[in-house]
This record gives sequence, C-alpha cells and structure tokens, in this order.
Amino acid sequence: MRSRARPGIDLSKARILVTNDDGINAPGLAVLLNVAQSLSDDVWVVAPEIEQSGAGHSLTLRRPLQVRKIADRRFAVDGTPTDCVLLAVNRLIDGKRPDLVLSGVNRGANLGEDVTYSGTIAAAMEATLLDIPSIALSQLRIGQTVPWGTAEKHAPDVIRRLVKFDWPKGVLMNVNFPTVPAGEVKGIRAARQGRRISAIEVVPITDPAGRPYLWIGDFTNDDSVGKGTDLDVTRHGAIAVTPLHLDLTHMTTLERLKGLLD
Repeated sequence: MRSRARPGIDLSKARILVTNDDGINAPGLAVLLNVAQSLSDDVWVVAPEIEQSGAGHSLTLRRPLQVRKIADRRFAVDGTPTDCVLLAVNRLIDGKRPDLVLSGVNRGANLGEDVTYSGTIAAAMEATLLDIPSIALSQLRIGQTVPWGTAEKHAPDVIRRLVKFDWPKGVLMNVNFPTVPAGEVKGIRAARQGRRISAIEVVPITDPAGRPYLWIGDFTNDDSVGKGTDLDVTRHGAIAVTPLHLDLTHMTTLERLKGLLD
C-alpha cells in the first residue's frame, strides 16, 4: 500500500520539538533553537543530557530514565535521542503533539553511511515512526572548525520550503549544510544517499600504562562513489536534502524472492 502524503505545515501555528544527539549544551542545539524560534512561538526542547553521537536508533530498556527540567518547555534526558523523542511526545509535552520535529544541528556531517549510525537521524526516525514530520539537520566541518553561521542562515529557508512539500508518511528529510561560509552556499539540491570510497578508521592506541586499545575514528575522506549524491552535492558547496524512507524492504529483490519461494 502506498504511503499517504501529509498536508503542508503552517509554521506560524506549529508546535515544534527540537532535539539532537550532541547533548543539551551543544552549540548546534542553540543554533537550531534560534532557527525554530524564528519560525514559531511554540518550541519545545528535549535533548540528551550528554553527547550520544553514534547511538543510532537505540532505546534505553534496562534502566529508568531521569528527566531534568531546565526551564519552561526545556528538558534534558539521560538517555538516547530516540528516548528523548519518545518521552517528549508521550509524557513531557503538554496538550497536543508536535507538528514538526527538528533534530540537530549536528556537529559534523550525516552523509552516506553516516545515516545508519547517527543519533541525529535516529531522533528524526522515531518522530517519523510516531507519524510526526521530521527533519534532521547537520553542519559539515573542517577539522574542529564548524561554520555554524551557514546552518543558522540557511536552515529557516530550507525548513520553510520542505514543510510546504507534501512528502509521504514514513519519510524523513536529511539536510546537510556544506563547509563554505553562509554567503557562498551554491543553492539547495535534492540528492540521493551516497557511499564513500574510503573506509572508517580503526586506530590502535595505548593508555599511559602502555595497555593497547582500539579507537573507532572517522572516514578518511568524503569522496563519493557516484555523482549527484549527498556527499557530492555538499562537496560542491550546496545544501543537500535527502529523503530517507523507513521501509528498508528492497522491492526488486522481494519480487525475485517470491518467484523463488512462493
């Protein structure tokens, strides 16, 4: 059965939930809060107490979760990004559910293979599973330098454009801002999820006592396997917008498998 398209969102009347995976005190969360408050007067923040990068779509099931109320409509949760969205929608937000969930702005890319690991994407996934439109936003960086001004400048326009678009249920939007200064961004491009040529690093290290450890690092570069991908678009200085579908079924293989098994 085809997913039903959702109507556009009137941001002036929207309730927006802001979350992330970098933690309640992350600079990217402050950027996204400013963006959300420029779009709506009804903005809630529910974010992890500490950084949860790489948490993926994980739930905390073996222990209770502590919630710290920081201010009106602002909470920190000692759990994962997925936990944050679940608690926000089912317990912490009074009255109506959010009309839109914004996750980020992540410190660093969520391109290509990143989306399978990302807590930023996972928060948007959880909102999508709860039938709430969601957008994940990430700001690429060069080393430790993060041009937050690029995301802060362009995110409102990107969000306004996306909420006018009737994208199907079961789909979330993944937005990546390039490393160029805000005034040098070369437009907004729809892009498919890419795949890197490089592999992820696993670095051998030792502690002060000389004991060996392995540290999972990052991809050695962002060179893309193909053209027109999220990796390729951001490398050329444009904002990449990628629709991600939660139904992971590969339909062509499914049909072939039916012919074999049925």
